[in-house]
Amino acid sequence: MIAASDVVVRYPGARANALDGASFEARPGRVTAVVGPNGSGKSTIVRTLIGQVPIASGAMRVGAFDVATADRRLLARSLSVVTQREEPAFSLSVRDYVLLGRHPHHGAWSALGPGDADAAEAAAARAGALALMDRRTDELSGGEWQRVRLARALAQGGEVLVLDEPGTFLDVAHEMAAFELLDTLAREGRTILLVSHQLNLVARFAAHMVLLHRGRVAAAGSPDDVMRGDVLEPVYEWPLVVARDPAVGAPLLVPLKRR
Repeated sequence: MIAASDVVVRYPGARANALDGASFEARPGRVTAVVGPNGSGKSTIVRTLIGQVPIASGAMRVGAFDVATADRRLLARSLSVVTQREEPAFSLSVRDYVLLGRHPHHGAWSALGPGDADAAEAAAARAGALALMDRRTDELSGGEWQRVRLARALAQGGEVLVLDEPGTFLDVAHEMAAFELLDTLAREGRTILLVSHQLNLVARFAAHMVLLHRGRVAAAGSPDDVMRGDVLEPVYEWPLVVARDPAVGAPLLVPLKRR
């Protein structure tokens, strides 16, 4: 479980808080989606979870761990993250990259074992990246790289999985496969928190949505609670209507032309 309570984060030199008293929960057994316009604080949540930015006030917890004070190796055994941007400093095999996810489960000087190799293979298979394992990371397309990064997070394991724009660079088939996998992982009992601009896609899969606006939670609840014209239009500052997805009945955002 992820629980944020009145979290305030401000970047050095910024005039306003990136997160300004944000409170929300991501619970086990469901997909929670954080949505909102550019600059609303979505990616800051991910950066805060992995310790890239400090919390000025409030608290963010992952299970029993306080993010601000937790031992990072112990936290990494419970929390795996796929950030929006990540490039290795040097090329390495995809297999070795996926195996990086196993290091939090070992001491600083202990070697990986056969069980770790099996976990990496299984993770790559679930992420649709098994055929890429003998490639080099600098040989991958954007979509292939995204699948490999998901494989590394799955190999890391843990009860909580956080993803910042998981559909980046993926074609329609691989994007749908990724979201269906996240839905399956949630049904298996994991906590899934994802950040996305794609409201119509996450409305299909998320049980809970958190709408951010200027660092604050503007709305939270089911897709039907959040995906409403009177809620979304003032946040996105664009005329829109909300219809129904003809395939699954989920709310469907339709932006309108400005006259």
